Amino acid sequence: MLVVHKYGGTSVGNLDRIENVANRVAKVKAAGNDIVVVVSAMSGETNKLIDYATHFTPNPAKKEMDMLLSSGERVTAALLAIALQSKGFDAVAMSGRQAGIVTDDIHTYARIESINPAAMQNAIKEGKIVIVAGFQGMTKEGHVTTLGRGGSDLSAVAIAGVLKADQCEIYSDVDGIYTTDPRIEPKAKKLDTISYDEMLELSSLGAKVLQNRSVELAKKLNVKLYAKSSFNDNEGTLITEENNSMEEVLVSGVVLDKNQARVTLRGVSDKPGIAAEIFTKLANENINVDMIIQNTGTDGSTNLGFTVPQSELANARRVMEKFDHDIQGMDFDDHICKVSVVGVGMKSHAGVAAKAFRVLAASNINIQMISTSEIKVSMIIDEKYGELAIRMLHEAYELDK
Repeated sequence: MLVVHKYGGTSVGNLDRIENVANRVAKVKAAGNDIVVVVSAMSGETNKLIDYATHFTPNPAKKEMDMLLSSGERVTAALLAIALQSKGFDAVAMSGRQAGIVTDDIHTYARIESINPAAMQNAIKEGKIVIVAGFQGMTKEGHVTTLGRGGSDLSAVAIAGVLKADQCEIYSDVDGIYTTDPRIEPKAKKLDTISYDEMLELSSLGAKVLQNRSVELAKKLNVKLYAKSSFNDNEGTLITEENNSMEEVLVSGVVLDKNQARVTLRGVSDKPGIAAEIFTKLANENINVDMIIQNTGTDGSTNLGFTVPQSELANARRVMEKFDHDIQGMDFDDHICKVSVVGVGMKSHAGVAAKAFRVLAASNINIQMISTSEIKVSMIIDEKYGELAIRMLHEAYELDK
């Protein structure tokens, strides 16, 4: 069996934890399996490197930042290889370039274009444990690139896909996917399995165990993905193709996202092209707009509301204040949050959204905006009610059972 393991920053956060990972990997190899390990930088290392760079300038060149930031993962890969060698295992550390990962040339947020697996395959044939520095690759011209947030997960899934690995295990300090954040609701249950689509929704809605780019790629390449903890031997959660039994479960999880802000534009001229102009200007500033709601009046004007990440609110405000024609007034609110209900069972069961609305109404929680998809209902409410809403929805859908 060929397996790919990926270990996040907390799992390799210090030398003792790297030793722990080495023991885990050695156990898998000793059981007769081939194994490729993808590693992140030690926790805190990337932030330290960013601090070094910004000591000289607030806006360091992205090409040089890629060269700098990619070093963190290479350090971990080399240390893990050394730790395994000290235990008598033949291990080899590879950078993203040595592993054959080719990306586009968008520095600090590159996308993988192809992988030449020859070097990894040769090492596996020789019986070696392959340790790959995650989060990085190179352009066709040979320049070092990094893959952006969640890049090591992406590296692991892409490598598992190209090597046709039997499974890809993503290790962190969390032992799987839960029905909600256990810090908010202690009754949260760990899921044995979840579909790619549900996991994509949960990731994009604020669940932080897996990045949605890696889940998207796993779905595309049909990679069996496991979310596990490197600190215990619990089974973890399998992320896989949807099957009929999944539809029997009404709701898989509820998610809270506090990184939300709302922009309300009052008295917008109700004529063709205004919305296009507004959202084009926001897109040109790379401002990610999420939920949109429009109320058309009878006086030739409309009110337009939309949400953006809190971190992008100041930029959105600047763009909107420059766009002063055709708008009578505007409000900005960063004291909101998004609560979401996710489950493939929604496709075949009616009344899921209605139940969510009733639950919040029973506690006098006002829903400001609503967005739905085939397997999701999202609601914008006051931030102060976010955790209460999550606990109530978790109980209402009997996710603790």
